[in-house]
Amino acid sequence: MKLVVQRVKNAKVDVDGKTVGNIEKGFLVLLGVTHTDTKETADYLVKKLCKLRVFEDENEKMNLALKDVEGSLLIVSQFTLYADCTEGNRPSFINAAKPDMANELYEYFCKKCEEQNIKVERGIFGADMKVSLLNDGPVTIILER
Repeated sequence: MKLVVQRVKNAKVDVDGKTVGNIEKGFLVLLGVTHTDTKETADYLVKKLCKLRVFEDENEKMNLALKDVEGSLLIVSQFTLYADCTEGNRPSFINAAKPDMANELYEYFCKKCEEQNIKVERGIFGADMKVSLLNDGPVTIILER
Protein backbone atom coordinates (compact mmCIF):
# COMPACT_ATOMS: atom_id res chain seq x y z
CA MET A 1 0.00 0.00 0.00
CA LYS A 2 1.29 3.40 -0.95
CA LEU A 3 0.08 6.78 0.31
CA VAL A 4 0.96 10.19 -1.05
CA VAL A 5 0.12 12.52 1.82
CA GLN A 6 -0.18 16.24 1.19
CA ARG A 7 -0.65 18.72 4.01
CA VAL A 8 -3.36 21.06 2.76
CA LYS A 9 -5.14 24.26 3.69
CA ASN A 10 -8.12 22.81 1.76
CA ALA A 11 -8.88 20.11 -0.77
CA LYS A 12 -11.87 18.80 -2.67
CA VAL A 13 -12.77 16.12 -5.17
CA ASP A 14 -15.44 16.51 -7.83
CA VAL A 15 -17.15 13.81 -9.89
CA ASP A 16 -19.34 14.80 -12.85
CA GLY A 17 -19.18 18.46 -11.79
CA LYS A 18 -20.41 17.72 -8.25
CA THR A 19 -18.26 17.97 -5.10
CA VAL A 20 -18.24 14.59 -3.36
CA GLY A 21 -15.51 15.26 -0.77
CA ASN A 22 -14.29 18.51 0.74
CA ILE A 23 -11.99 19.37 3.66
CA GLU A 24 -10.29 22.37 5.15
CA LYS A 25 -7.00 21.94 7.07
CA GLY A 26 -5.68 18.39 6.99
CA PHE A 27 -4.31 15.80 4.61
CA LEU A 28 -5.19 14.94 1.05
CA VAL A 29 -4.26 11.26 0.80
CA LEU A 30 -3.83 9.51 -2.53
CA LEU A 31 -4.03 5.78 -1.76
CA GLY A 32 -2.80 2.96 -3.97
CA VAL A 33 -3.22 -0.76 -3.29
CA THR A 34 -1.07 -3.61 -4.59
CA HIS A 35 -1.70 -7.39 -4.69
CA THR A 36 0.14 -8.23 -1.47
CA ASP A 37 -1.64 -5.68 0.74
CA THR A 38 -3.73 -6.85 3.67
CA LYS A 39 -5.83 -5.35 6.45
CA GLU A 40 -2.69 -5.50 8.60
CA THR A 41 -0.91 -3.33 6.03
CA ALA A 42 -3.77 -0.84 6.19
CA ASP A 43 -3.80 -0.87 10.01
CA TYR A 44 -0.08 -0.04 10.11
CA LEU A 45 -0.46 2.86 7.68
CA VAL A 46 -3.57 4.23 9.41
CA LYS A 47 -1.55 4.52 12.63
CA LYS A 48 1.37 6.16 10.79
CA LEU A 49 -0.88 8.60 8.97
CA CYS A 50 -2.95 9.63 11.98
CA LYS A 51 0.14 10.17 14.14
CA LEU A 52 2.24 11.88 11.45
CA ARG A 53 3.58 15.07 13.06
CA VAL A 54 3.94 17.57 10.22
CA PHE A 55 1.79 20.45 11.40
CA GLU A 56 3.58 23.41 12.95
CA ASP A 57 3.49 24.10 16.67
CA GLU A 58 3.75 27.53 18.32
CA ASN A 59 7.51 27.53 17.56
CA GLU A 60 6.93 26.84 13.85
CA LYS A 61 8.35 23.32 14.19
CA MET A 62 6.63 20.38 12.48
CA ASN A 63 5.56 18.75 15.73
CA LEU A 64 1.77 18.36 15.70
CA ALA A 65 -0.42 15.53 14.41
CA LEU A 66 -3.79 15.68 12.64
CA LYS A 67 -5.81 15.45 15.86
CA ASP A 68 -3.73 18.18 17.50
CA VAL A 69 -4.84 20.67 14.85
CA GLU A 70 -8.39 19.27 14.46
CA GLY A 71 -7.56 18.37 10.87
CA SER A 72 -9.48 16.23 8.41
CA LEU A 73 -8.66 13.64 5.77
CA LEU A 74 -9.69 13.54 2.12
CA ILE A 75 -8.81 10.03 0.93
CA VAL A 76 -8.78 9.36 -2.80
CA SER A 77 -8.11 5.96 -4.38
CA GLN A 78 -5.35 6.10 -6.99
CA PHE A 79 -4.26 2.89 -8.71
CA THR A 80 -1.76 4.85 -10.82
CA LEU A 81 0.55 5.05 -7.79
CA TYR A 82 1.58 1.53 -8.81
CA ALA A 83 2.45 2.49 -12.40
CA ASP A 84 5.58 0.74 -13.69
CA CYS A 85 7.42 2.82 -16.27
CA THR A 86 10.64 0.78 -16.45
CA GLU A 87 9.85 -0.61 -19.92
CA GLY A 88 8.92 1.81 -22.68
CA ASN A 89 6.89 4.96 -22.27
CA ARG A 90 3.44 3.56 -21.57
CA PRO A 91 2.93 2.70 -17.90
CA SER A 92 2.00 -0.81 -16.87
CA PHE A 93 -0.42 -1.15 -13.98
CA ILE A 94 0.22 -4.84 -13.36
CA ASN A 95 1.34 -4.05 -9.79
CA ALA A 96 -1.98 -2.41 -8.89
CA ALA A 97 -4.47 -4.65 -7.11
CA LYS A 98 -7.62 -5.76 -8.93
CA PRO A 99 -10.54 -3.36 -8.39
CA ASP A 100 -12.54 -5.59 -5.98
CA MET A 101 -9.58 -6.11 -3.66
CA ALA A 102 -8.43 -2.48 -3.94
CA ASN A 103 -11.90 -1.11 -3.16
CA GLU A 104 -12.27 -3.41 -0.16
CA LEU A 105 -8.96 -2.22 1.32
CA TYR A 106 -9.70 1.41 0.43
CA GLU A 107 -13.03 1.26 2.28
CA TYR A 108 -11.38 -0.55 5.20
CA PHE A 109 -8.64 2.09 5.39
CA CYS A 110 -11.19 4.93 5.42
CA LYS A 111 -13.25 3.21 8.13
CA LYS A 112 -10.17 2.70 10.31
CA CYS A 113 -9.28 6.38 9.97
CA GLU A 114 -12.82 7.33 11.04
CA GLU A 115 -12.41 5.09 14.09
CA GLN A 116 -9.53 7.40 15.11
CA ASN A 117 -12.17 10.14 15.57
CA ILE A 118 -10.94 12.03 12.54
CA LYS A 119 -13.31 13.53 9.97
CA VAL A 120 -12.89 11.57 6.72
CA GLU A 121 -14.12 12.63 3.30
CA ARG A 122 -13.69 10.39 0.25
CA GLY A 123 -13.52 10.32 -3.46
CA ILE A 124 -15.57 7.75 -5.39
CA PHE A 125 -13.64 4.57 -6.11
CA GLY A 126 -13.10 4.03 -9.82
CA ALA A 127 -14.69 7.32 -10.85
CA ASP A 128 -13.15 9.99 -13.06
CA MET A 129 -12.29 12.45 -10.28
CA LYS A 130 -11.09 16.03 -10.40
CA VAL A 131 -8.99 16.78 -7.32
CA SER A 132 -8.05 20.31 -6.31
CA LEU A 133 -6.00 21.38 -3.33
CA LEU A 134 -4.00 24.14 -1.74
CA ASN A 135 -0.84 22.39 -0.55
CA ASP A 136 0.41 23.89 2.71
CA GLY A 137 4.17 24.31 2.78
CA PRO A 138 4.32 22.53 0.40
CA VAL A 139 4.52 19.36 2.47
CA THR A 140 4.21 16.06 0.60
CA ILE A 141 5.21 12.74 2.18
CA ILE A 142 5.08 9.21 0.84
CA LEU A 143 4.16 6.41 3.24
CA GLU A 144 4.29 2.79 2.14
CA ARG A 145 4.52 -0.70 3.49
